[in-house]
Amino acid sequence: MNATHASRGTAAKLTLRSLIFRIVGFTAVLSLVVGGTLYNGSSQAAFADDYPTWSDVTEARNNEAATKAVVARIKAALVQLESQAVAAQKDAEEKGNIWQEADTKYQAKSAQTETLQEQADAASAEADEAEKRIGELAARLVRAGGGDVTTNLLTNSQDADALLYNLGMSSKISQQTSALFDRAVQARNTAQSLSDAAEVARAELEVLKIAAEKAFAEAQAAAAAAEAALAEQQERKVEFDAQLVALTAARQTTEADYLAGVREREAARAAAQAAAAAAAAAAQVPNLDAGEISLSGWVRPAGGYITSVYGFSSQYGSSFHKGTDLGAGCGSSIFAASAGTVVYAGYGWNGGYGNYIIIEHANGLRTAYGHIMPGGINVSYGQNVAVGTKIARVGNTGNSSGCHLHFEVRPGGWSTTDPVPFMANKGIRLG
Repeated sequence: MNATHASRGTAAKLTLRSLIFRIVGFTAVLSLVVGGTLYNGSSQAAFADDYPTWSDVTEARNNEAATKAVVARIKAALVQLESQAVAAQKDAEEKGNIWQEADTKYQAKSAQTETLQEQADAASAEADEAEKRIGELAARLVRAGGGDVTTNLLTNSQDADALLYNLGMSSKISQQTSALFDRAVQARNTAQSLSDAAEVARAELEVLKIAAEKAFAEAQAAAAAAEAALAEQQERKVEFDAQLVALTAARQTTEADYLAGVREREAARAAAQAAAAAAAAAAQVPNLDAGEISLSGWVRPAGGYITSVYGFSSQYGSSFHKGTDLGAGCGSSIFAASAGTVVYAGYGWNGGYGNYIIIEHANGLRTAYGHIMPGGINVSYGQNVAVGTKIARVGNTGNSSGCHLHFEVRPGGWSTTDPVPFMANKGIRLG
């Protein structure tokens, strides 16, 4: 083989190697950029530079001592990759819990603020009504008691009974007016007090919202980094396992054998991507498995009756339940309630909601899906989904006593609302 052929062969090999680690490189960079807090970036990069190559394998194959050294390096690399994946997942779970705790505080304060404002508005309306009644009674009092009483009695003796009756009524009207005045003052004071409390609560709510947004961003980044670390581990493990075989098997395995396997896997990957694209296109067609899609483009996220309602309830003690629970069977399908983009897909405890997905829809509206079964998440961060897309399977993860879907609706992305009337307004009945 001449130098030109050799250089072409090397270039082809490098091109293929670039293709092999296209995804690995991306996920590795993503894990460093997005999840920089997972582990020290410089030490991870230094270790990656020391990963055994096929040149190391080829050179060591005919030397027992060198073979043992490379095998040790490969095994150490496998351990390191697994450790990084585990650390990334642990970090994602911790940040997911921190976010859910911050979000729970925000939701509870949001509900309290809304209640205070509703009470303030009701008290203000009561004061307005009392003041209106005072005006009406005052007008009646003027009509009933106007003019000189003695003169009226002398000049209108035939109407004396009516006049005396009116005077008696005016006394009663005065008493009613006084009572209404006291009621109006009390209602107005109550309204002001509640309005002041609501204003304080709104200020506290804004602080909690900032904390929740920050925690969510960190949880979102950590979940993406965990997915990237796992992908890198799985991709690298394929090559390292092949290198171990090359060093330890009776039959001499070459890099060419490995690259042939890579080509097969790339072909399979391309076929899978084509199938996924076809499935995504098909997803634009109404999914009959998800049930009837409403005219507004919404569908039931899962089957089953309502087992827990939204808000404060004796079932949750002093905790605020941020969604509606649907008692669907274990492993049954969870559907995207409407078209949107996945903005969170994480495994872990997530503050008791277990494996958890959030989809963002038009105008910043979000829906969330909790207690997904282990390994049951079928979508990834950033993925676009159509209404009725099967995004996950019902499970029992997190703080759950049985398989069900915890379903949330978040107008504007943060504050939750009761999913039952919201979905009813979209033409979908839950439960």
